[in-house]
Amino acid sequence: MSESKNHPTSTEVGAHTAGELVHADRFPDPGVPEHKPRLTDTDPKAAKRSERIITILFVLSALGTLGTLVAYFAVRPDGTTEGVRLSTVLLGVAMAVSLLGIGVAAIHWAKTLMSNHEYIDERHPTPSSPEVREVAVVALQQGVEDAGLARRGVLKGAAVGALALFPLTVAVPLISSVGNDWNVGKFRHTLWKKGVRLATDPDGRPLKASDLTVGSIAHIIPDVPAEERETEEWITEKAKAIVLLVRLNPEDIRSEQREGASYEGIVAYSKVCTHVGCPVALYEQQTHHLLCPCHQSTFDIADGAKVVFGPARRPLPQLPITVDDEGYLVAEDDFSEPIGPSFWERLK
Repeated sequence: MSESKNHPTSTEVGAHTAGELVHADRFPDPGVPEHKPRLTDTDPKAAKRSERIITILFVLSALGTLGTLVAYFAVRPDGTTEGVRLSTVLLGVAMAVSLLGIGVAAIHWAKTLMSNHEYIDERHPTPSSPEVREVAVVALQQGVEDAGLARRGVLKGAAVGALALFPLTVAVPLISSVGNDWNVGKFRHTLWKKGVRLATDPDGRPLKASDLTVGSIAHIIPDVPAEERETEEWITEKAKAIVLLVRLNPEDIRSEQREGASYEGIVAYSKVCTHVGCPVALYEQQTHHLLCPCHQSTFDIADGAKVVFGPARRPLPQLPITVDDEGYLVAEDDFSEPIGPSFWERLK
């Protein structure tokens, strides 16, 4: 079937399109939109008001940095939950003021005082000619003049001061921690030892085997005297010793890390994930799986807490348990191996 003379062929359409591209310079250049001046461009009082606002924001940032240092040195965590919470909140609020002051001031400066003229910068082969470089230098100088750096000394001083002080919020804590104790061997041992009773977290109530039914779980800490729980070291030691206790049917237990480490189907495993140390506390009753909420590492507590999914590479350490003469659950020893993530001095 022959093509109609009234319709162009695909080749003709392609050639026509190519011709349009070649002669695209025939279309008029829309140019730069008309510049609309801001209030600060036409009203000196508005410009001065914006300058004061920006200066105040930079000063607030500097005060926030100083507040961070005060909070870091004056409100140290005292080992209690309330003390840690207060220190964290003060540090966070002060650092937020420091960062937000710089950020909001920079945005407000750019929107109200810096030049907002639009310019066309034609592309040229590199390197640029000396004439173009000279024009670029002039443009940069003009930009500096438009930003008002030379005639706004107070604002410039506030900005430099805020930016110069802010790194102290990070540098001072890092420098002051150089002398901290980095003895990772402390992870080899916890508060658990032979005869220490298992107590519920956080009320510290000793737990009997009869208190648990099949399928029930309990969050466990060592039963220590009340006065010890008030010491500064208690939070650190408690964090290493936290345990999840689960009662299974004895016949469901396929393996343990130590022979006889459970008691009548009750098993106890460290809650500190062996990946990066997050608390493992999500229990799935039907599969006997423990899930770490941070990175989804999954452990089978019916099979020695072996890893069945996720980035963890080691089972959760098991706490060997039994009961004392009064029927209370007690530890027979410390964990079967060091708790938490692997470290360079770990033997296994």
